[in-house]
Amino acid sequence: MEPVLVSACLLGEAVRFDGGDMRSDHAIMQRWLQEGRVVSVCPEVAGGLPVPRPRAEIAGGAGGAKVLAGIGRAVDSSGRDVSAHLVGGAQRALAKAQERGVRVAVLKEGSPSCGSGFIFDGSFSNTRLNDMGVTATLLAQNGVHVFSENHLAEADALLQALECGHTK
Repeated sequence: MEPVLVSACLLGEAVRFDGGDMRSDHAIMQRWLQEGRVVSVCPEVAGGLPVPRPRAEIAGGAGGAKVLAGIGRAVDSSGRDVSAHLVGGAQRALAKAQERGVRVAVLKEGSPSCGSGFIFDGSFSNTRLNDMGVTATLLAQNGVHVFSENHLAEADALLQALECGHTK
């Protein structure tokens, strides 16, 4: 059975910046949990950030790839540079994925770590930018297929195809 890496907040763990969660009760997520295929991760906590913590965004709309390359930075709402925390957490998430043989991840959309379709632009004005967060980028760069919680059906279809040997 193919494992799937899932953002801990989507599993009901209170790890978000505000101390809350974003639990998904979607039938697919619940089935994955029952099947025992879910590997939980919160890259920001794994990178050493506390709960609760100031909200973070990637400054200047740089995107996860630039933070990973050291030419962009993530800052929290107080102006503190949290790039090292996000990069460290991404590296821990990748290591966890690799040790478990994960090829599919479902991560929390909009997060500076986990966003796969959009992140926020660093202005703390809720302005969206079509880019990926730090962890989503690092996983994708290493062959993990990254989906948001809004694309569970697509992620599930890929898991099934991988199990049947219909794709790499």
